[in-house]
Amino acid sequence: MKYDFFNKINKKDFIPNADQKLYLNKLLKENILKQEKNAYILNSLYRIGQIKFRKTFAIFEDKSENELKNFSLDFKDLAGASDGDFVLVKRFIKPRTKSKGQVIEILKSSMKARLVYKNNDKFFTLKENIPSSVNLSPKSYEDGDILEVSQDKSKLIGNISDACVDKKLSLFLSLEAYRLEPYTLSEMPSMKDNSKENAKKDASKNKKRVDLTALDFCTIDPATAKDHDDAIYYDTKTSTLYVAIADVSYFVKEGTELDKQALKRASSIYFPNQVLPMLPFELSENLCSLKPLEERFAFVFKMKLDTKNLEVIHSEVFEALIISQKKYSYGRIDRVLENKHDNFDKKDEEVFAYLKDFNFLAKKLRAKRMEKGFDFRASENKISLDNACKIKSIEETDNHSLAHFLVEEAMLLANVQASKKINTLGIFRIHEEPSYAKIRELLNEVTSLGIQVKLQSSVYETIMQIQKKARYLGLSKEVDKLIIQAQQLAIYSPKNLGHFGLGFESYSHFTSPIRRYADLILHRILKTKQMPKNLAKTCEEISEKQRLCDGVVFDFLARKYARWAKDNIGCELKARLVDEQNSILEVYDKKILGLRAIGLNCKNAKLFSKCKIIIKSSDIITGKISADIKN
Repeated sequence: MKYDFFNKINKKDFIPNADQKLYLNKLLKENILKQEKNAYILNSLYRIGQIKFRKTFAIFEDKSENELKNFSLDFKDLAGASDGDFVLVKRFIKPRTKSKGQVIEILKSSMKARLVYKNNDKFFTLKENIPSSVNLSPKSYEDGDILEVSQDKSKLIGNISDACVDKKLSLFLSLEAYRLEPYTLSEMPSMKDNSKENAKKDASKNKKRVDLTALDFCTIDPATAKDHDDAIYYDTKTSTLYVAIADVSYFVKEGTELDKQALKRASSIYFPNQVLPMLPFELSENLCSLKPLEERFAFVFKMKLDTKNLEVIHSEVFEALIISQKKYSYGRIDRVLENKHDNFDKKDEEVFAYLKDFNFLAKKLRAKRMEKGFDFRASENKISLDNACKIKSIEETDNHSLAHFLVEEAMLLANVQASKKINTLGIFRIHEEPSYAKIRELLNEVTSLGIQVKLQSSVYETIMQIQKKARYLGLSKEVDKLIIQAQQLAIYSPKNLGHFGLGFESYSHFTSPIRRYADLILHRILKTKQMPKNLAKTCEEISEKQRLCDGVVFDFLARKYARWAKDNIGCELKARLVDEQNSILEVYDKKILGLRAIGLNCKNAKLFSKCKIIIKSSDIITGKISADIKN
């Protein structure tokens, strides 16, 4: 190995073999090496180190003896080197660009699996879209063919012209744990120990499990949901709210193979038309899911509410057996709360009665919460795909409905109470206050929109003033996006640092253990009163994987939009400028809601100004679309 060769040459007892001697002479002739006494050392212009990829450039980590300097390299200067490769680099003496050197030779491959694609008889990396040094014959493949390459092995994944390959590409590029289908058949035998029959036996033995099957619980979810991890019941007479959550910790025991697989994923991924669950479907959509009219194990928060002061007087959490009497969609409950009843039976009538009572209270709870927390006018674009895996339709959904608010307040109450039960040590969902620099930057951005706000006595007051003036100008949605961009990322932590965005001094995630590993950890802590080992490390791991899951969906959707744009070059659309610095235009036209393009002539355009654009080009590999503003 050439990397090992460089580790040996500076040793006095180094005696090269025939092949090493040829290589040594070559390096001496090219003035890469020079001889001093009985050892060979690198010329000062050359360095040995490892390549680490970033989003748009690479970092060279210097491994040369007595050197600890790292510097950046442009992708064009890598000579086919990939992330993790050990390389020989020649430094630029007076670089005119950010790149400080150029790769001369790859000394040791990282041997990581990577995706490459063929274009005009050359291979390029899919992720960075730069030339690749893979040892493959271009003649054996078609243009657009995508291959998984590791060491001397290669495997054809598909062709970029096939839209159904997009999911595989996005998963491969971001999440190793999801490269295959969620769970292989070889893993399923571990489910035998968690069968429904065994669960029933446990219910009869476990005297701690409270029988709540007489209560009329219901689930409220999106119409297409198959995994129901939360159900609610409100006792109007005693002002007591029950939040029942799927008892996943009963089925997924700590340290088992099933548990390890769940941690590798850490979160479910929600694609259009498909969910890749953190847990096997047998659990996520069957044994754990709180299906209507079936006995299910639940971990329940029972909360006695003070309806005047809007506080939880007393709460307790316990294992229970429940039967969800009804399964509702958000849309159905919206109609109920707006007194637009459709067909319903006697049981519906009983459930609707307590939902209406709790809705009256939820509105007050929300109003009180807004005294410290924030209400962001965010909407989502729900994308549907056709049989060819291309965009079929896009519908804007608003999470600011009565049903969403009702469920949200119930879940927030349970999450806050859970965080209080674990006191100062446990797993918390924390969201720290934005930095002073970010708030200053936000004020400058909104000033350009005609929103004049001075820095207030607190960050909260400053943001509230911005939102107030944005509402007056009809720019709530746009400005809320800027405020969100100024925020710190919410993460998991073993230490309680509060949640700035929600306005809570203490907050955790308790309500979604089917799709979030953090909630599963919290359930175990509440049950056992014991802290898991290496919790700080686990918090970092699941926070990072949650970001990766979000990145997978973002990458997937970008490629879907790029495919649409490729088929619609020259199409005229309505858009607005959402990022001045990077000239990003976002389409609000119903033809293709949410498409983002790089504006080629945005110099004079103002932030959030509306315009008509024409699609000029689209690259499916990178997911980048370019457009011209129509004059």
